[in-house]
Amino acid sequence: MELRQLEYFVAVAEERNFTRAAERVHISQSGVSAQIRRLERELGAELFDRSSRTAALTVAGEAALVHARAALAAADSVGRAVGEVTELIRGRLTVGMVTGCTVTPLFDALAAFHRAHPGVEISLLEDTSDRLVEGVRTGAVDVALIGTAAPAPEGLEALTIISERLVAAVPEGDPLARRYRVTLRDLVARRLICMPPGTGLRTLLDRACAAQGLQPVIALQAGAADAIADLAARGLGVAVLSASMAASYDDRLTARTIDDVETPALLALVWRSTDNPALRELLVHSRQAFAVPPGGRGGRTGGRRVSGVVVTGC
Repeated sequence: MELRQLEYFVAVAEERNFTRAAERVHISQSGVSAQIRRLERELGAELFDRSSRTAALTVAGEAALVHARAALAAADSVGRAVGEVTELIRGRLTVGMVTGCTVTPLFDALAAFHRAHPGVEISLLEDTSDRLVEGVRTGAVDVALIGTAAPAPEGLEALTIISERLVAAVPEGDPLARRYRVTLRDLVARRLICMPPGTGLRTLLDRACAAQGLQPVIALQAGAADAIADLAARGLGVAVLSASMAASYDDRLTARTIDDVETPALLALVWRSTDNPALRELLVHSRQAFAVPPGGRGGRTGGRRVSGVVVTGC
């Protein structure tokens, strides 16, 4: 049994697809398949059910996954231990980012970290906030940028990047554009355009409606703010966005704060408490990248000042 076989096995288990797993580990799909077949022969059991379109784990595969991850983590720990002694950080980090979200300081943090610690391999993946949180909990993802309705998901540590109110955005001439006060009850009478389930904004909207016993009509949903704004600008419904997202489209949409949704939408970095020195260093660079120096440039987002943040999703 080789570590690379375990790495390929974990990649297929997490991606649920042999092709995507092959892209992730940078070898051919046939190479991944051959190594996993070899591992299965050695273990005397099939790890994946290949009868469906996705690579689903068998019972034996589920049992093996926990130990495969532990073995890979132990191997990484050996390298980190030697690296700490030699003052050289090595290993790998998997960074998650909610689909459709661009936050430039995160990229600045990754670049600064890579320059300081070139021995650490960084991989970046996109997914919904809910799935990224689960990835952090299981150890498949080291740190993730998520949209959330809570200060910190249970069991995880968090660094809040943006905290701001939900808004309704409509084109000029829409009756809501002429009102100074908009409530959830006003919105449920209209067709809404918003983020899909699993995103922070959608979770916040759904919870607020449920608390008042309201049933919103979700006419259209998209994972990127650009798409939501374009649909709303064409009169297909009321866009539900965060304040900073809506501000990017003020040339064609009028935004009104939803008065009775006082809980803010949050954008946050989340991670598990860890002794991984690479993750600790990345968090240092992240805090520096998101900090606003005195007199530095930045923008107002719901009362929080955030340096250089460009938000196009979440």
